[in-house]
Amino acid sequence: MAELDFRELQELAAEILGVEPEQVQMNVSFQRDLAADSLDLVELIAAVEDKYDVELSEEELERMKNVGDLWQFLEAHEAQRASA
Repeated sequence: MAELDFRELQELAAEILGVEPEQVQMNVSFQRDLAADSLDLVELIAAVEDKYDVELSEEELERMKNVGDLWQFLEAHEAQRASA
């Protein structure tokens, strides 16, 4: 798994969603604030899963409403792997 760097997540999300990296902040909603549609979200999640070597369940995806939710998921997985 790549070392976590929020700036990298910002850049990845910005590229996929067609926004500036600075717009991708913790409390920003993917759909409401970044105008992401379902296809954008599928593409973003696929890129995140590939880059960070994680797999998000359907239940986890439903809980992710903003950038902070995704970041917390990644931090939790990194902590879990570090302790394994």
